[in-house]
Amino acid sequence: MSARVPHLAARLQGFGTTIFAEMSALAARTGAINLGQGFPDTDGPPEIAEAAVAAIRAGHNQYPPGPGIPELRAAVSAHRERFYGLCYDPETEVLVTAGATEAIAAAMLALCEVGDEVVTFEPYYDSYAATIAMAGANRRVVTLRPPGYAADLDRLASAITPRTRLLLLNSPHNPTGKVFDEAELGEIARLCVERDILAVTDEVYEHLVYEGVHRPLATFPGMRERTVSISSGGKTFSFTGWKIGWVCAPRPLLDAVRTAKQFLTYVNGAPLQHAIALGLGLGDDHFSALAADMRVKRDRLCDGLAAVGFDVFVPSGTTFATADIAPLGDDDGMDFCRALPERCGVVAIPNQVFYDDPSSARTLVRFAFCKRLEVLDEAVARLRRLTR
Repeated sequence: MSARVPHLAARLQGFGTTIFAEMSALAARTGAINLGQGFPDTDGPPEIAEAAVAAIRAGHNQYPPGPGIPELRAAVSAHRERFYGLCYDPETEVLVTAGATEAIAAAMLALCEVGDEVVTFEPYYDSYAATIAMAGANRRVVTLRPPGYAADLDRLASAITPRTRLLLLNSPHNPTGKVFDEAELGEIARLCVERDILAVTDEVYEHLVYEGVHRPLATFPGMRERTVSISSGGKTFSFTGWKIGWVCAPRPLLDAVRTAKQFLTYVNGAPLQHAIALGLGLGDDHFSALAADMRVKRDRLCDGLAAVGFDVFVPSGTTFATADIAPLGDDDGMDFCRALPERCGVVAIPNQVFYDDPSSARTLVRFAFCKRLEVLDEAVARLRRLTR
């Protein structure tokens, strides 16, 4: 728990500086290889970058339309239908946001009354807890446990109460790399319909799946009309700094989310929206090559970590691998990660920051593998110092 911050509202006490900022600053200060924050060390397709440059030169530099430029909304709609058979009206059911993080915040602020409950799985991306708190809602968690991170559906059913407003689902899942399977998603959908709750789905890693298949929750019976689906271009196109995300939802839900979103950033990234629109229309080879490349990197890092002596939980998706430090003789992931840059010049993230109960992941740490192979190899070589 972070130290109390003077003047900060009570509902946000304990959030403080994110672990990503802390560890990235530590990487910069020590010159360590940063396998903590999940940004790639190479840019995405040059045609997308050139489209952004062309949009700037063409004068697309002022406020774009509030919902996003028509070209991007149409591209998002076409992408959703192309890959999942889901049809969304680009005029009334698609909203462009400042990344998925803003989309999630806008959804929480728009859909939750003070005192409502939001059910989510832990570990969870840290912004989930913060945005639920900003909305004045209460978080209820269902724990995913290694090695398989199977969803405990009985516990999920018990976690949903008459105060539950919505379920927040992330698949493919950060930080575990879990891809929820058909049976799990089907039961989650059944519970949402049966208990009459909404779903907000974070699908930013939708094209980074190595085993299994990503199936949006909105494709299940009764779910399209109650699901706010969120994704972004950052992970799919390796331009994480652009922060171009989107929401797809039936009009009544989208109108609610847009109402909150317009008072957050209002609009963002006008020329970048044109570039991401182009990216969403790329051929299937881009999306398959992306996953194939990242699978190679996953395997390279996971094999290396296992050779060092970590117990590694190989992910089915995302760009992160979780490892247990206990076999190395360490018993606290937070202490381990804070000391790691000085010990061997590598930065990782302690998984305990993603849990309500840190003891559930006391010895687990997360490494990002969205880096060049030579960087991953050097990181593993440095980590071998731990066992010398």
